[in-house]
Amino acid sequence: MALLLSLLFFASALFFLLKLNGQRAKKPDVPPSPPKLPLIGNLHQLGTLPHRSLRSLAGKYGPLMLLYLGRIPTLIVSSAEMAEQIMKTNDLIFASRPSMTGAKELLYGCTDVGFASYGEYWRQVRKMCVVELLSIKRVNSFRSIMEEEVGLMIERISHSSSTGAAVNLAELFLSLTSGSIARAALGKKYEGEGEEGRNKFADLVKESEVLLGAFSVGDYFPSLAWVDVVTGLRGKLKRNSGELDRFLDQVIEQHLMRPSDGCDVGKQRDFVDVMLQVQKDSNSDIHLTRDNIKAIILRVNRLPYFQSQDMFTGGTDTTALTLEWVMAELAKHPNVMKKAQGEVRRVVDVKANISEEHLYQLNYMKFIIKETLRLHPPAPLLVPRESTTNVMIQNFYIPPKTRVFINAYAIGRDPTSWENPEEFLPERFANNSIDFKGQDFQFIPFGAGRRGCPGLSFAITSLELALANLLYWFDWELPQGVTEEDLDMSEALGLTVHKELPLYLVPKHHFS
Repeated sequence: MALLLSLLFFASALFFLLKLNGQRAKKPDVPPSPPKLPLIGNLHQLGTLPHRSLRSLAGKYGPLMLLYLGRIPTLIVSSAEMAEQIMKTNDLIFASRPSMTGAKELLYGCTDVGFASYGEYWRQVRKMCVVELLSIKRVNSFRSIMEEEVGLMIERISHSSSTGAAVNLAELFLSLTSGSIARAALGKKYEGEGEEGRNKFADLVKESEVLLGAFSVGDYFPSLAWVDVVTGLRGKLKRNSGELDRFLDQVIEQHLMRPSDGCDVGKQRDFVDVMLQVQKDSNSDIHLTRDNIKAIILRVNRLPYFQSQDMFTGGTDTTALTLEWVMAELAKHPNVMKKAQGEVRRVVDVKANISEEHLYQLNYMKFIIKETLRLHPPAPLLVPRESTTNVMIQNFYIPPKTRVFINAYAIGRDPTSWENPEEFLPERFANNSIDFKGQDFQFIPFGAGRRGCPGLSFAITSLELALANLLYWFDWELPQGVTEEDLDMSEALGLTVHKELPLYLVPKHHFS
């Protein structure tokens, strides 16, 4: 009997070991990875412009690549096919966001629509944003604000054109977009006394964007989060969040002091009015706290973080920097600029205001915007996602809690999707239906799927209206001594990617 029991025990143990061996042998592969260093993993390979460094690495290791950024497993997606796997086929699994130090501190525990974790709260807030704040009807109601702000910009440029001086377009575009957004969201610009053209709220938001893009040790080494206190990052975040909080309390109190209908008679309702009304509505599906409203205001005022893929996918400067890249490409390609100016001046009556109907007819100008967004997506690495469970992609195993960066820059320059991908050729969009609305994964400057940008119509309307006026009213020249070949197109990285050197051009009033 003892011998029999021994044999049974041996056989059972052997069976268990063989089964374990078989399971190990069958363990699925993970995506290819570059060699990593102890402790820091692949952080040293990101470089000063990570979207470019990661594109280069993807050329060697493939469009689905696993890196370790500190202690965090991170999937890098660099092709349209792989982006579709993340944002469509497995969209629900990758619909959440990783917890990031800056976002938690500045966005009230990530209760904005952009960084909120996927769940019922996020669904209800996004629904409110789409239905109440960013519908076509609502965007059209703000058209007069956009037109007034564009008119102010044109007046400033006209004054400069009379002197023959070059104008700083980066500065002008930032003033334009921050003014438009502040008026639509808050009801007015909140300009500081004695600071002509400066927007107090825009300055605070700009500082918060710098902090959101700052390197946090805790985001990559969770056990070393205390280092952020030593470096001073935590202190800066708390100071900025405190200033923003006090400012937003002031804004909300001013709105609450209005008449009982939440808006002055004859005054257009802004985003804060709408959210306060939703908060009061006992039949609403969502119950907003004051902090929720503040978080959503902050995301709205980062419009249109064309990335980016959220409320407005980014910062108040993203429309501004896209306009700057458009004008830089046109200055570098004067024949394209002349063709675009010819189209606008042909469609628009002499010295007429540019209407929505005019914009609808400006096909070549729309091609230019698309081509600029292909080459210069404002957020080249889309806001990171995070897997909520394990999943197989192309026979590769992706574990839960894997962070995901989609490289829109690399995808927009992928030679398997685009002919002559490094060249600025707006005509490439003339004979195809490729668009940036999230259905064509070779072109995703606004993201796609559940986390796609709900503020797309606001962003595009603002961009088209501003560009059409710039092309209609002025002829543009490079400053004396600068040629098309000399024009610096270097990038500088922040929360978004902008020109390293601000663009200066000389305006000549076309109708003078």
